[in-house]
Amino acid sequence: MLTAPKASKIPHPHTLHGDVRPDDYYWLRERDNPSVIAHLEAENQYADAVMAPLESFVDTLSREMRSHMAESDSTVPVQDGPYFYYTRTVEGQQYPIYARRRAASREAFVSAPEEVLLDQNERAVGKAFLNITVVRPSPDHRRLAFLENDTGTDRYTLYVKDLQTGALLPDVIPDVFLYGSLAWSRHGSHLFYVTTDAAQRPYRLYRHRLGQTGPDDLLYEEADQTFTVHLRTARSGRYLFLVTASKTTTEIRFLPTDSPDDAFTVIRPRTRGVEYDVEHWQDAFVMLTNEDGQNFALKRCPVDRLARGEWETVLASSLTRYLQDLAPFASHLVIGGREGGLSQVWTYDGNDLRQLTWDEPLYTVGLYDNRSYDTDEVLLSFESLVTPQTVYGLSLATGERTCLKRQPVPHYDPDQYQEERLWATASDGARIPISMVYRRDLRRPGSPAPLWLYGYGSYGASSDPVFRPNALVLLDRGVIFAIAHVRGGSEMGRAWYDHGKLLEKRNTFTDFIAVAEELVRAGVTRPDRLVAEGRSAGGLLMGAVTNLRPDLFAVVVAGVPFVDVVTTMLDDSIPLTSLEWEEWGNPADRAYYAYMKSYSPYDNVTAQAYPHIVVTTGLNDPRVGYFEPAKWVQRLRDVKTDHHDLILKIHMGAGHGGSSGRYDRLRELAMQYAFALARVGVEV
Repeated sequence: MLTAPKASKIPHPHTLHGDVRPDDYYWLRERDNPSVIAHLEAENQYADAVMAPLESFVDTLSREMRSHMAESDSTVPVQDGPYFYYTRTVEGQQYPIYARRRAASREAFVSAPEEVLLDQNERAVGKAFLNITVVRPSPDHRRLAFLENDTGTDRYTLYVKDLQTGALLPDVIPDVFLYGSLAWSRHGSHLFYVTTDAAQRPYRLYRHRLGQTGPDDLLYEEADQTFTVHLRTARSGRYLFLVTASKTTTEIRFLPTDSPDDAFTVIRPRTRGVEYDVEHWQDAFVMLTNEDGQNFALKRCPVDRLARGEWETVLASSLTRYLQDLAPFASHLVIGGREGGLSQVWTYDGNDLRQLTWDEPLYTVGLYDNRSYDTDEVLLSFESLVTPQTVYGLSLATGERTCLKRQPVPHYDPDQYQEERLWATASDGARIPISMVYRRDLRRPGSPAPLWLYGYGSYGASSDPVFRPNALVLLDRGVIFAIAHVRGGSEMGRAWYDHGKLLEKRNTFTDFIAVAEELVRAGVTRPDRLVAEGRSAGGLLMGAVTNLRPDLFAVVVAGVPFVDVVTTMLDDSIPLTSLEWEEWGNPADRAYYAYMKSYSPYDNVTAQAYPHIVVTTGLNDPRVGYFEPAKWVQRLRDVKTDHHDLILKIHMGAGHGGSSGRYDRLRELAMQYAFALARVGVEV
């Protein structure tokens, strides 16, 4: 008989607002304690033992998922100056290869010779984990800057490669943040980069002249620990934008890229509760801001009148149209946002706003990688639950769309599958969208099917209906895949987010329960055939709904779950905690403390029967510490009254995203699928 690992209980009371919270497993956060590592290794051994009878099923699922992968493939080439840039993959290799070809047109690209810029497979030799995020050529295309990490944390190392000689330059800079952290000056003489503090918060901006051996120039340091620093380049290439932001407030500075030694200038000083985003278009700055309405308005100010603050409203804030992204091109402004519960794209030529329309009832659309400002062709990405990612070239002059590439998915016939939208009614009357996909010939109306229900619902991040090739192994076994578009995301506009955070966070959990109940009520599935999945903040959702309605789910899949909310939010030494106070609340405030404690999964585990649960985490995770799921699993084992399986799988060399290699990720996913399917009656 298998015996689950048991950690020692070491009393550690937390006291706040007169409330004592005993925490017997607080010691599991002591990463340097050999007993902690031994316990985590024991958890992995136990998980492997539980999964051993399903090893062949995991192999089968991995093979099937790989069979739907175009293992040797390339992305749509994107023009940037005299080159077309792209990445490609090779069968049997874990990582992408970054390349370019010098060509004047797409037609000429086909016969132009390839220049390999960076082969991640070569750099990964001898490493169990390797992630490369930003890969950015200099404006003169002579050098390549990139960020690399081999631990899974958010601290990356900046390297610069000479593309003429192939050699790495001595300009190596550590502790650069993983995204929004790197930009070139216009002539490629300087690099600007953002570094992290001890809590891995991006907070300092530096300027580095290539070849500089002394200390780099510190240009900005953000003292407010609830704010982060990010950096980006205007699409016109003429300005750098230094963005400092909390969850509710923004302040942006700009610097001409051809004057790298100058100082940044503030566009609009921060005002609490006012968010804005800025781009450069033609002779003006354009801005999206919520100062006049929560769904954001579009404003414009000529660059030479910025000091006078002469902003004019171009598009007023709407109750139904949520504006989120700006992408300027020479003749048009392309705007991304949401309306009708779906992502949308509009074009604006200075006079008319036009919304792009699509044939499918459910879809996800947005800008693809566009690097040219002076172009008529804009690349768009479109996909749905049944349509693989498709890249279109949109003519801004005519509105005509040309399909440049559809993601190849071997052994897939879209006509065999059906997407559908349902609605659930929340306890307060709100209508919650549900996106659903299934295989037509395996759907039996009136016969409840196994169903995989995914949810997230935090930070305003929408869980859009995108194509998931790996989910085909579920659909082809008669499993329905569904997404619960709960509050806390932005599916139905900014208010959808605002009503799922802070003192309204419980809406996220009750919305998910309402969706599950509706799917059962409508006869789509049954509780004993229902799998719930969420990751990170979605893992919090899993922990909360499992405490509230354990009878509603057969299996819960919780990836890197944020489940010890109160303890984490009290400890600002933990990476990113202080940044989260405007999302969850600061428990130093009695009202927020009581509210958080009312739903925190770790604090609300009770003596009741729980579903089968599989939990995953990474030892190097800077966003949700491995100790949160480790503690949660132990407390569940202490008090739950059932004999259902509960396993914790820890990646001992990775962070929040799990394995870095594409084949390794398939194996991890196959394990979770196998665990769940075997417990909801799917033949294995």
